[in-house]
Amino acid sequence: MDQPPPAAVDSLSFEAALKELEQIVGRLESGDTPLDDAIALYERGSALRAHCAARLDAAQARIESIRLGADGAPAGTTPFAAG
Repeated sequence: MDQPPPAAVDSLSFEAALKELEQIVGRLESGDTPLDDAIALYERGSALRAHCAARLDAAQARIESIRLGADGAPAGTTPFAAG
């Protein structure tokens, strides 16, 4: 039975992308994957890794955008504009 095509990487949540990436790593490490399939898995894994890194970078930028008041306590946030 054929599997449905994988979801577009950019539509995945961080958690879903990370889970799929872990599965891909497991399949590649098993050594049982034919070469053409391994290459396709590697390419998908590379895209998933980049997506996860971008999501983490965006989260870090949001955290860093918290403004501090004169007393050093959080005083508000600055809207994060991805781009």
